[in-house]
Amino acid sequence: MSALTLKGPYWVTVRQHRLALWTVPALVVAGLASVLALRAWASDPHDGALYSNHAYSALRLFMEFAGKGLVFLPLLVGAFVAGPMTARELESGTWRLALTQSFTPKAWLGAKVLVAATAVALGSAALVGVYRLGWVRVSMTYQFHWADRGAYEATGPVLVGYCLLGVALGVLVGQLVRRTLAAMAVTGLLTGLTLLALGALRWSFLPTETGTAPYPGSPVHLMPNSALLMDTGYLTASGERLPYDACFRRAQSGGDCPADMNIIARYTDFHPASHYWPTQLIETSIVLALAAAALYAAFRLVRVRRG
Repeated sequence: MSALTLKGPYWVTVRQHRLALWTVPALVVAGLASVLALRAWASDPHDGALYSNHAYSALRLFMEFAGKGLVFLPLLVGAFVAGPMTARELESGTWRLALTQSFTPKAWLGAKVLVAATAVALGSAALVGVYRLGWVRVSMTYQFHWADRGAYEATGPVLVGYCLLGVALGVLVGQLVRRTLAAMAVTGLLTGLTLLALGALRWSFLPTETGTAPYPGSPVHLMPNSALLMDTGYLTASGERLPYDACFRRAQSGGDCPADMNIIARYTDFHPASHYWPTQLIETSIVLALAAAALYAAFRLVRVRRG
């Protein structure tokens, strides 16, 4: 057991932030209990139709807020690591006390990174599992499609990657800014901008698939029901693509397309549900690469500035 006991800067870091560390399993347990209770209530056959009873509505509402909360989790992680864990010690000068205990600056920073990364990785992975437990009951409904904002991040490893990015950015920005509140704000902003940027790019990681149907035939089977629609419109005899409202703009009515437009088919570009996991893994790899770069810069900085 003695070999498993935390020592040195690791013990100090855990001791300093034990309340925040205990919050992680408490959040997981509370989320799990809530999801299990709502699932059990929603499955009660005496509550009426699944999509109209109060239990199902409560489950949907809880999952909606949970998904939005998990999207912001990496920002909160980054802000905490940047502020209370890193910048506050530099701002107050208490980090010098650690150096008097035979801790090197590298060991001081490494303890913070390891403790935070371990707690965050385990905690966020557990929260993903809890969210998926409730999401399977509401998936493929409004706001809970596998590609929707919130559901996408909260159901896969990409959330763990973003949380680890928050840790890496936190220790880097905390050293650069050295003011608790300012470091928290900057780290949260950088993490949020990364989320938005990669969220805007993620559906370009893989090529779309295309479904076509002869015009004026039915467009119902252009793509699977579970797919993510990216683009749709018309194909002309020359192969040119026209937007979905081309006929309306030309004819100013909801009728058939004018004959001189030479439209022969409808097309739809989409991502099938099978693209979910490859996209998750690609995005997670990018995020982890960014986290590794930020972490490398943080350790270089602590070595240059503090020896």
